[in-house]
Amino acid sequence: MNGAELFIQCLENEGVEYIFGIPGEENLLFLDALRNSTIRLILTRHEQAAGFMAATYGRLTGKPGVCLSTLGPGATNFVTSAAYALLGGMPVLFITGQKPIKKSKQGRFQIVDIVRMMEPLTKFTRQIVNAGSISSLVRNAFRIAEQEKPGPVHLELPEDIAAEKTTGEPFEVITTLLPRADRHTIEKVAELIQCARHPLLLIASAANRKKTCHALYEFLDKTGIFFFSTQMGKGVVDERHDRSIGTAALTDHDYIHCAINRADLIINVGHDIVEKPPFIMTKDGMKVVHINYFNARIDDVYFPQYEVIGDIAENLLALTSEIKPCTDQDAGYFKRIKYEIEKHVYSCRESDAFPSTPQKIVSDIRDSMPDDGIISLDNGMYKIWFARNYKAYESNTVLLDNALATMGAGLPAAISTKLINPEIKVAAICGDGGFMMNSQELETAVRLNIDLVVVILKDDAYGMIKWKQSGLDLQNFGLDFGNPDFVKYANSYGAKGYHITKENRLAEVLKDCLNTSGVHVLEVPVDYSENEKVFFEELKQKTCVL
Repeated sequence: MNGAELFIQCLENEGVEYIFGIPGEENLLFLDALRNSTIRLILTRHEQAAGFMAATYGRLTGKPGVCLSTLGPGATNFVTSAAYALLGGMPVLFITGQKPIKKSKQGRFQIVDIVRMMEPLTKFTRQIVNAGSISSLVRNAFRIAEQEKPGPVHLELPEDIAAEKTTGEPFEVITTLLPRADRHTIEKVAELIQCARHPLLLIASAANRKKTCHALYEFLDKTGIFFFSTQMGKGVVDERHDRSIGTAALTDHDYIHCAINRADLIINVGHDIVEKPPFIMTKDGMKVVHINYFNARIDDVYFPQYEVIGDIAENLLALTSEIKPCTDQDAGYFKRIKYEIEKHVYSCRESDAFPSTPQKIVSDIRDSMPDDGIISLDNGMYKIWFARNYKAYESNTVLLDNALATMGAGLPAAISTKLINPEIKVAAICGDGGFMMNSQELETAVRLNIDLVVVILKDDAYGMIKWKQSGLDLQNFGLDFGNPDFVKYANSYGAKGYHITKENRLAEVLKDCLNTSGVHVLEVPVDYSENEKVFFEELKQKTCVL
């Protein structure tokens, strides 16, 4: 066989289901080998979107997603999605093409050093220089992508290596078992938790594994501790739980931070400082236990005094077995804070005003989505409102990026999510700015014949930056833009568009769309004046003395 055929066999051996991307002439042998494969090619309209789709596949399955581009401009379009996967801890294999490396008659046309470009953006990057090394390089790439912390890897396949004859065969896929912390550490931390008067549990992105979810429920049942999550840890434990105090959508000064500042111990499960901090440590005050697959990276914001390193689920189960019920725990203050959070954050301010407030939009979408329904958030002002006000009932039902926090990922991530979970209701929630960065993928969604709802929150501006601009008492400048008629825009792709108006309410339209086949695009005007009222005025006036 040739190198391209062996490459495809190796991908099949790894259990790859989809390859997202845009092939070029340098990938034609790879494409021909893929033609007779069990792997499905998902042709996208932009390489960046393909990278987001592959990263989302990795995020949801734990297995590396795979995406493909040609050389030069196709490969450079992977930069943002590679950074998205790196910071977000999502396993992905990026495959790029290249001109022949042994003999080429095209000089330097379109040639950029993609391997060097990918070095700071991936865990592993190599150019394949002979077909005989394909099997080992693919196996090694998958192994590295899956290792904690998961992330992106990259292989460059030149044209002549793809054509080169080889007798290689795929390597056996083996499972790596992670170690558990030593007994002395488990005993010491268990004693620390037992002695804490006001302990809190923090759930973050690395806890978002099925096995860890089960272990967390056992730990909470045994200890009776209150808990909160980071944005990327939402839903690992049901936020309707009677000891949930919600999500730290802001770094400080929210109601939840009253509880955080009262805590004498925070048990931090799965947090990585690449995610925007849920709180800032101070030299005097709380103690923090870092429970993760890898050691903490110390900085001025986060410097835990204790670390439990290894398989998170196994270490949590060991702690649960070792720990005695926390009889000295005083949870009265946390109960009062939970009441304040339910009253001020989760209770929707009913209003007939139009355009709708962010709180009303969040409430309507939560009421419309089933318990296991998945929302995929792009990046913008609304992401804070959804992180703060939308209760997640199950793991990975709120997909957001709080690491790179790039715009343009919401729609591609939703498409990938629906491919993986065809029976589950999926909605992309995008701002008008972020949506337009990869709006061409509407055609991909329609062509794939998937059922998907896209909600576009329209304020004709880069709303998050306008909020920041206002917070610095700066003049409104440089952040307003025009938009297409999103209904006509959706219809032009073969999707179905809807204007949400005072009469044509979001809740009713959304419920109908979720239960109707096809791709539906809802244009929803939003009133962001609540940003000022809540985040500047209300939170400044709150008191933590209860």
